[in-house]
Amino acid sequence: MEELGRFSAGALDQQPKIPVIVILDDVRSMHNVGSVFRTCDAFAVKELLLCGYTPTPPHRDIHKTALGATETVVWKHFADTVSAVQYARDQGYRVVSVEQAHDSVELQTFEPGNNHPLALVFGNEVKGVQDAVLNLSDGFIEIPQFGTKHSLNISVSAGIVLWEMVRSHFRPEKF
Repeated sequence: MEELGRFSAGALDQQPKIPVIVILDDVRSMHNVGSVFRTCDAFAVKELLLCGYTPTPPHRDIHKTALGATETVVWKHFADTVSAVQYARDQGYRVVSVEQAHDSVELQTFEPGNNHPLALVFGNEVKGVQDAVLNLSDGFIEIPQFGTKHSLNISVSAGIVLWEMVRSHFRPEKF
């Protein structure tokens, strides 16, 4: 690990985290959940909130794709996503849903505003972010797509959005 410049799990706890909370709204696939854990670890996300029927560790299928990230990412489970949104708001986070919505802005033009901490909501693989959560959102981000499907796997979306947040707004060395 040292030759690659990576932190041990213990040392990672002491490193700055980007001011981003990831919220998974009824994501059903354990493989997607594990992949999001791994992505949150890669980008030093502050916290991961698993909501509703989103599966939680420990589980073999989550661990299969998380590759140990369930031990390095701070996570909590909420019975419903609305409660998780309120939790993020109570901590001063602006809530932004990753969803194709009427007022969505393209990812590359999104501005969080003065490095304001963000809670990013990613929705169910089929239904997306539920309406009750969309109604509570402060904004919407859309990933530009040019094919015929106009949707991406949740774990792919999380990787794209988190990379753009780190690349453009939240470099860990700033915190």
